Amino acid sequence: QDLATESGAVIKQHFRNGYTVDIKSDQSPVTIADREGERVMRELIMRSYPDHGILGEEFGHHQPDADYQWVLDPIDGTKSFIAHTYNFGTLIALTYCGKPIVGVINQPIVNDFLIGDGKTTWLNGKQVTVRPCKRIEDAWLSTTGHWTVFDYQNGPAFETLTKQVAHYRVYGDCFGYYAVAVGGIDIMLDPIMNAWDLLALIPVIEGAGGRITNWQGEDAAKFPTSSVATAGEIHDAVIRALNP
Repeated sequence: QDLATESGAVIKQHFRNGYTVDIKSDQSPVTIADREGERVMRELIMRSYPDHGILGEEFGHHQPDADYQWVLDPIDGTKSFIAHTYNFGTLIALTYCGKPIVGVINQPIVNDFLIGDGKTTWLNGKQVTVRPCKRIEDAWLSTTGHWTVFDYQNGPAFETLTKQVAHYRVYGDCFGYYAVAVGGIDIMLDPIMNAWDLLALIPVIEGAGGRITNWQGEDAAKFPTSSVATAGEIHDAVIRALNP
C-alpha cells in the first residue's frame, strides 16, 4: 500500500496536467508519470528490502537472481492515461522463486486499491469475489484491443467467441482484470503480455475465486506472454473456444 500511495501521488500530479509523450523502441508511449512512478517505488523497495530484486517496465532488472522479486508497471494503460481516461492503473507484484504471492491493481485517481494473495482479494479493505457464470452465452467479455488478437493469436476464433457471449466490450489493460475480480465482467483476455503486465494479476484474480492462464491454458506465471482471466467455471470452455 505504501508503494501504491507514493507512486499514486506522483501519477496524480501529472494526470491531465501537460507532459511530453515519448515513444519507446517498441513504439509504445511513455510519460514522466510512468518513469517517476516507477522510480519512487524502486527507491522505497531498495530502502526496505535491499536484498530483493526488482523488474520494472521502465528501468529493467535489478538483482535478477534474488529469490524475492518485485515486478512493477507504474502505469498499465499509458494510452488511456494520455487520453485522460481512468482505464489505467499501477501494477505491483511480489514473487518468490518465480511464483506471484501478492498482487496489486491500484487506480490512483479514484483511490481504488485492489490487493490479492491468491487466496483472498480485497478492494479498499473489503473482500471481493468474481460473480457466478456457468455459460459462455451469459458472459461479459472484454479485451484491450480487438485487432491485436489477429496479430498474435487465432483472430477468427476470438471473433466467434465475441459473438457467442452476452456482451462484448473493450475495457483495456488492467482495468478489465479489475472488473473480473470485483464481479463486474466474466472474461478478460490479452493476446500478448509482458511479465510486468501479468504477474500482479494472478494473485488478484485467483484470490477473488477466478482463474487466469495464458491463451493456451498454461500456467501464466511460467508463460507470461498472454493472458485469459475468467470468473472460473467457464474457463476451460473459453480456452477451447479460443484454440479450436
